[in-house]
Amino acid sequence: MDSSVWMHVGIMVCSVFVASVSQILLKISANKTYPSKIKEYLNGYVITGYALLFLSTILTMLALKKMPLSWQTVIESSGYFFVFVMGHFILKEKISRRKILGLLVIFAGIIVFLL
Repeated sequence: MDSSVWMHVGIMVCSVFVASVSQILLKISANKTYPSKIKEYLNGYVITGYALLFLSTILTMLALKKMPLSWQTVIESSGYFFVFVMGHFILKEKISRRKILGLLVIFAGIIVFLL
């Protein structure tokens, strides 16, 4: 496999990370109260979150030009890990056994795919 494919895999991982950051920003915005509906939907968190989601879409399209399509779903599943970690450290969400079990199942699926 040539280096171009691995570069596009890296772009895909960046895309997933950017989408995960977007989700965290949207969750931060959802947890706040706003004086009006306009400010609830037009604030820095929401605008930045959707801009990052758009950027993630562009990065995904670029990555899929040279990367095998079958890898996309496996790489996308890494987003659950990114959101889990950022949710714990940024949003101060509790780590439960159920969440850890869910991540282990996701990682097991990734390992099975890679083998």
